[in-house]
Amino acid sequence: MAAAGGLGALPDSLLLEILRLLPLHERLRGARVCRRWRRLVQDKMLWRHVDLMPYKISSKILWHLLKQYLCNSLRILKVRGALYSMRKHEFLSPALFQALGKQCPSLHHLSLTQADLRRLPYDCIPSSLKSMKLSWCEIPTVWFQRSVSPETPRVLPQLQHLMIHNVSAFSDQHLLNISSQTSLRTLKLSETYRLTDAGIQRAAPYLEDLECLVLRKCVIADAAVHVIGRHMKQLRSLEFSNTCSITDAGLACLAALKCLETLRLESRFKLSPDAIVAVCQALPQLRNLNLDGSDLEDQEIRKIQASLPNCHF
Repeated sequence: MAAAGGLGALPDSLLLEILRLLPLHERLRGARVCRRWRRLVQDKMLWRHVDLMPYKISSKILWHLLKQYLCNSLRILKVRGALYSMRKHEFLSPALFQALGKQCPSLHHLSLTQADLRRLPYDCIPSSLKSMKLSWCEIPTVWFQRSVSPETPRVLPQLQHLMIHNVSAFSDQHLLNISSQTSLRTLKLSETYRLTDAGIQRAAPYLEDLECLVLRKCVIADAAVHVIGRHMKQLRSLEFSNTCSITDAGLACLAALKCLETLRLESRFKLSPDAIVAVCQALPQLRNLNLDGSDLEDQEIRKIQASLPNCHF
């Protein structure tokens, strides 16, 4: 980092904007420039959105950040997990999450990547969370619910938005646990190969407030689409990607989603142009249709476009 020099004449508000744009390690180095910079680096404004994804963060460093900088102003935290720790299971420990929940009561979004969570009880997750994203993580067989015998009862997070990407252990039971515990508005599942039609059927009655559903590289068929059309009447955005078992009969079930505004069918579906047109014409709010990756010929695409003048392709 350049010497403070001419920056000393700048007002605090401008220096805070400069510090906000710096990478985390440069920002922390700035705290050693002088007392004024140390005070500025500790300003709550700089620690509302914290992205630690680019860094190899040890447990020691994470505890230091929590004690020195992360406080009640923290809203969003993104962490890359245990792959960089010699003691994998201690990196994101129950004690750390409990301290995070206590010290950062305004934390609303948590994103974890490459984290081993198999020894982490779900009721250690900060109860303030409204949104959570897990990518390439390991999770316990029983999760998204209270521990069987908790030492002290804790409030579970009331998630509204859940994104799961490439979490191989995520199963039908996980979906049922989370959907029955909270009222989800957004559910995005990608490469969750253990999720089945039966799992979606069991969870669907608890997902009636869902507004956005993404099923990407999930092995589902018409049975799942049927319950989506039957129960998820508040859906505004729906995506099926790289899912090859949906037919015209399944697609027709989506005609019940009268609030649907965006529909994405990005895969090699066995769908006819007439079936696509029929279901889209039955959706009065539909304004966006995405057919990327389909096997439809250009002539068929033009036919669909001509039949849906109010849709953006």
